[in-house]
Amino acid sequence: MIRALTGFSTRHPWKVIALWVVLGVALSALTPTLFARVTQNQAGDFLPRDYDSAAALHIAEERFGADPDATTVTVLVARSDGKPLGAADRERIKDEAARLGERRVTMPRKDDTPSFMVPDRSQTPRVAPVMTAPDRSFELLGAELTGNPSDPGLQDVFRAFRDDARERFAEAGMRTGFTGSLADTVDTADAHELATKIGGALVTALIVLLNVLVFRSVLAALLPLLAVAMIGFVAAGAVAGAAMLTGLKLDASTPALLNVVLLGIGIDYLLFLLFRYREQLRERPDQLAREAAGQVCARVGSAITSAALTIVAAFATLGLATFGQFRSLGPAIAAAVLVMLLGSLTLMPALLAAAGRKMFWPSKKALRREPREGRAARLGVLVARRPVMMLAASLALLGALAAGLTGIRMDYGRGEADNGTAAAATATEISRALPAGVSDPTSVFVTVKDGGTLTAGRLDGLAQALTRVEGVGKVAPTVLNQDRRAARIDLYPTADPQSQQARDLASGPIRATVARHTPDGTTAHVGGTAAIFADIATAVDHDLKVVFPVAAALIALILLLLLRSLLAPVVLMLSVGLGFAATLGAATLLFQHGLGEPGVNFALPLVLFLFVVALGTDYNILITDRIREEMRRPGPARAAVARAVRHTTPAIASAGLVLAGSFATLATSPGNEQMAFAMALGILLSALVLSLVLVPAVAALLGRALWWPVRPGAAGDARPEYGGRAVPDREAERTGAY
Repeated sequence: MIRALTGFSTRHPWKVIALWVVLGVALSALTPTLFARVTQNQAGDFLPRDYDSAAALHIAEERFGADPDATTVTVLVARSDGKPLGAADRERIKDEAARLGERRVTMPRKDDTPSFMVPDRSQTPRVAPVMTAPDRSFELLGAELTGNPSDPGLQDVFRAFRDDARERFAEAGMRTGFTGSLADTVDTADAHELATKIGGALVTALIVLLNVLVFRSVLAALLPLLAVAMIGFVAAGAVAGAAMLTGLKLDASTPALLNVVLLGIGIDYLLFLLFRYREQLRERPDQLAREAAGQVCARVGSAITSAALTIVAAFATLGLATFGQFRSLGPAIAAAVLVMLLGSLTLMPALLAAAGRKMFWPSKKALRREPREGRAARLGVLVARRPVMMLAASLALLGALAAGLTGIRMDYGRGEADNGTAAAATATEISRALPAGVSDPTSVFVTVKDGGTLTAGRLDGLAQALTRVEGVGKVAPTVLNQDRRAARIDLYPTADPQSQQARDLASGPIRATVARHTPDGTTAHVGGTAAIFADIATAVDHDLKVVFPVAAALIALILLLLLRSLLAPVVLMLSVGLGFAATLGAATLLFQHGLGEPGVNFALPLVLFLFVVALGTDYNILITDRIREEMRRPGPARAAVARAVRHTTPAIASAGLVLAGSFATLATSPGNEQMAFAMALGILLSALVLSLVLVPAVAALLGRALWWPVRPGAAGDARPEYGGRAVPDREAERTGAY
């Protein structure tokens, strides 16, 4: 199958290239609209219905008409002169709120973006007064917008609404402030806009610069980016289209994560092919370029396929998760990686065949028959000569980092907000006069199950008990729905609703109080943001215990089938396991012990395991596949290891740096600093330490026994020839192995 795909692509390169270009251009235009239809806004909607907060969310939607796609912005209105609000002021605020609630907010359009590529988020917000501060220093309004806070279109709608509201109230001599998840997201995005652009530009520059330094070629520097971008468009479109057909709901962050993953692994695979293609042209200068491309892509294609399948298998295990955000993310990334694999076996070989030796233009040394031996060759010799020393050094480094796991704690926060934003300042001002949770209350939903109806008096005992819960600043009056078969009691905690304290309060004392004081014949559920994220923490804890062992077993099975050995997969799994522990330990050392944060992000172990173990295994597969190939040649095993390290070091090192740089750009998004650091470090450890030092050192020590029960390369094997010329084993000559 692999040979058939690569063979067809190298025989008909222009047809294959044209097909990918057409698909890429078409899907790049459709994908934003497709993703807009399959994304889900409420985190609580990703929880199974048997979770308490998910049941509460369902009641809010069915019994109280809550919009599941709505996001609420809290608007603070106060006099510009700082005086308390009078009756006339409050009436003016009420009138302006009514007018704002009747005005349609048109989403601004960017001149350089076709309108059909960006979903229109224009809408008329629902605006209503919420409450007045006890000292009448300000009044709060609630503005309800429909959409996900991370949607750029909705963010632009909010900016337009915010500017209009500021202008209208300013004419009345009043100032405004805006807070809530959407306001905070927009303020933070605006504050980090420059850093985000610089981060993206740096990754692009890093890829181009690395390729220029390695290949000294314009085409080799630019084609990887163009090819991966084209395949990425197709992959994203395929994911969005499949989600529409299957009814799968995705989180709004999925497209951005897909871009990072596809950029990293796509560049990896193309670099693997480019390095081996250059090596083939050097060894056989008279061979036709298309023939060389076909042979190389067929050979490397098997390793790339196995590497991609490990990623697919790892992420497919997320389908076993109870948390819907993970359960949808896994198949999405798995499907995208399969498309990238298809592109690696078709578009990339077609590009090599079409460009031929011009791929390395204008360099005159890129295809030099005897390239100058550099650091890669010296590293190979060092690992082959001193395997015990190199193995000990690797284990010492990884062990020291893994020691940071001592005392590790999980932080179930949603990421610290930027305290310097206007939204944070508004929230602080509100909390001086009202409970911090007033802009995002914890709600208790009560429903009857005996066929009767509810009255506020029937729930007085529950409401009174909730007022006595420490940490609850205020309890709002009970609200009954139209048929009086459901009621809502809003609680305003004194803690920030996004804090761990608020989550502990919702999942602990509040739920315990509700369980004790719920009237007979009724059921009660605790909902709201704090309760939802407390339940998400529980779901993730469960998923970690399920996904880890299943993903590890699948990766081990793929390695077993690929390497056809019992011992080699064990070595690779132990190495990536140690790399995972070292990476998580380093993150704990830096953020928890060093910077004093509450702990590591609760999703970090799972995401780190999947990305670092699955993607890091790519490099291990590449080096072990090359070690096995070299051991089929006659001569000492250590010489084979030296050759393998020499030939694969440039590809693995370059690919690792590119992938680490891609993940590092996540640091420009506030709240993702831990994720960016850990994934970038994990990839670097996997590429530079595990794949280029630890695994080759073990292979040098074990020799051909690494492949037990099958040992490649018998002593009588004929030396492989290239173009009728026997290739001398210079590594063995230098190390004294002959």
